[in-house]
Amino acid sequence: MTLGVVLAVGFGASQVLKDEDTGASSSPGPGASSSSGASDPSGSEESRSWEKGDCGGPDPEKGSDSYRMFDCDESGATFKALEIMDGSFMPESVQCPAGTDLIIEVSISYGGSEAGGIPTETVCGRNLSDDHPGDAGAGGGQLVEGDCVDAKAQEIACASAGPADHKVLGLVKEKSECPAGTTAPIELMFAIGRPFDVICGGKV
Repeated sequence: MTLGVVLAVGFGASQVLKDEDTGASSSPGPGASSSSGASDPSGSEESRSWEKGDCGGPDPEKGSDSYRMFDCDESGATFKALEIMDGSFMPESVQCPAGTDLIIEVSISYGGSEAGGIPTETVCGRNLSDDHPGDAGAGGGQLVEGDCVDAKAQEIACASAGPADHKVLGLVKEKSECPAGTTAPIELMFAIGRPFDVICGGKV
């Protein structure tokens, strides 16, 4: 039995996370999984689940697309878990707290397989640096009120928004639920698990 961890950075992109304790190779790309574990605070190499407050970062031994757990005071730590949520086969249904810069989907695989896996938990992470793309208006992370989108409903940084772009005033199920000030309600294609179907766009 192996643990696979997939990191989703921003909107729709994904990278592989793993820990050095298992030593298994990764399969890069969206939906990939890898072996994962972490040393416990006592220094043993016993695999464990992520917990709120855990830190992680790129794995220098496994390449730029691989990550592992680190102690938060280690130089390799780049993000900290804001919250641990249930895993889901429908990633759109997972709504992390405000300030989340990246989302880690943790899955467990059986029989030594490094492809696919059963989601077990979701880690909502925030960068330890001052770079926070998940903050409202910054252009990354999950879409939230205060973000900006272009005419194709793709999130952009509000600082670079132009006349044809929109500020997110609300995320609702029906256009009739949009708040005052909405000038461009954007209806989205159906997505299983997503808690909203309309982006209420206003002037930037």
